[in-house]
Parts: sequence; structure tokens; C-alpha cells
Amino acid sequence: MPIITKVSSQKKPGRYNIFLDGQYAFSASERTIAEFVLLKGQELSNGKVEAVKQFDADAKATSMASIFLSYEPRTVYEVLQYLSKHGIAEQSAQSAVRELSEMGFLDDRQYVNLVLQQNLRIGTDGPLSLARKLEQKGIDPEIIQQAFEQVDEEQWQEPGLRVLRSLKSKIGQIAQLELERKMRTKLLSHGFTSDLSTAIVAQSNLQTNQVAQLAALKKQGIKAYKRFRRLNKSEREIKIRNYLYAHGFSSSEIESFLQGEIIPLDELGEY
Repeated sequence: MPIITKVSSQKKPGRYNIFLDGQYAFSASERTIAEFVLLKGQELSNGKVEAVKQFDADAKATSMASIFLSYEPRTVYEVLQYLSKHGIAEQSAQSAVRELSEMGFLDDRQYVNLVLQQNLRIGTDGPLSLARKLEQKGIDPEIIQQAFEQVDEEQWQEPGLRVLRSLKSKIGQIAQLELERKMRTKLLSHGFTSDLSTAIVAQSNLQTNQVAQLAALKKQGIKAYKRFRRLNKSEREIKIRNYLYAHGFSSSEIESFLQGEIIPLDELGEY
């Protein structure tokens, strides 16, 4: 059997070159050297050499994965992708995942719960959007579903209300009905279900008062007048009526504008 004739350190800290029968055979880490007691004069069978190499490759994969996990929590899929990208063989990558999972450093269930609680506390994703993001990280949909089932619908209201904060400036600019439509559309785009969106809109503090509604009617009415001012009166009124209706104003509010009760009609030309 081949005999270790030399063990020399590399320039890279913690790595050593192993020579068998006077020829370079392979390199190994300090951990591998200690695990197999690789000393000068030791005999190594071919099977033992392969075992040493595999152990060293697995240890390297585990070390790389540990460093990767030290920056932030990761999923099993992310760790496997990272190791593959850096040239780690599948067998060693799977070994690293098993070891880190057994040590409690890699757990997709814990990852889902962490991301979920963080989103409920400071995030803006609805359940559909968050589930989609977690699935993109390679997490089993069943694990995601089980975690989400532990969350009451009321807990999704805070993320939803955070989504709607940017619409506060629209009060007094657009009709309450259009504001509510925008609120629902924005919530749906953030992954909230239709039922959740309706409940969150009802809980929001974005309801306009009469003064704000009249201000919005005035603003949108002027905008409509400017757009259609070149038409004759009859056509202009039809266009303005349709425009204001499409923007969420009631028939009575529209008539008030067209009758000059919001802005005297002879003053519209000044805007």
C-alpha cells in the first residue's frame, strides 16, 4: 500500500499537501488531517485515499455553506445553488446540507416562520406575494401553507395598511370611490386576496370628509373642463359627465359641478 512520505503546508492557511511514495497525491485541510491522523509513515489503501478525499470535499462544502449562512438565513435550495455555483459536487453539497440541518443551522420551516413574522411586523407583502417569493427560494409549498395557516387574517391588516400609506396624499385629490379602487388595486398587486383587500380598505383611515370630497370634485372637474373645453357645450357636458363618473363621483355631485354649484361656470375659463 502507498505510504505517506511527506506532509507539507500550503501557502493557503489550513491546507496541506500529502505525498504518497514521494509523489504529490492530494491536499487536505487541518480537519481532515486530524480526522484521519495523516502522518508521515502511515499506509493508505486506495479505498482509504478515496475516503479521505471525500471527507475533505464534504468538509470544504460544509465550511463554505457555513460562511454563506453567516451573513443571513438561507433556504436549503439557496445553499445548494450556492455550492453548485462554486463548483462543489452534488454529493458533498448534500452532505453539507445534512450536517448543517442536523446542527439546526439550516431549516426551511424556521426560515418561513422568520420571514413571515418579519413581514407581518415591518413588511408590505400580502400572503400570495410572500408565498410566491418563498416558493422561488425553493421551499416546499406545503411548508409555506402550514406556516400561513397559523396566521389570523387580522394579522395581515398591518402590512396592508403600510401598503396604503402612500395613498394618503390622494385625499382631496380624487373621489372617495376612486381612492378605494386604487387602494384595492394596490393591495391586490402586493399579493393580498380580494377579501383581505376589502377588509383592509374598511380599516384604513383614508376615508374622505365632505370638504375633501368637494375639493376632489373641483380638481377633477377643472381637469375635465380643460380637456374638453374646445367642444361645444352639449358635447362638453357629456364628456365631463362621463369623465367624472369614471373617476368615482356620483350623479348628484356631477350635476352640482355642471350646474356651477362647485365653481361658477363663468369662472371655469380662468383655470
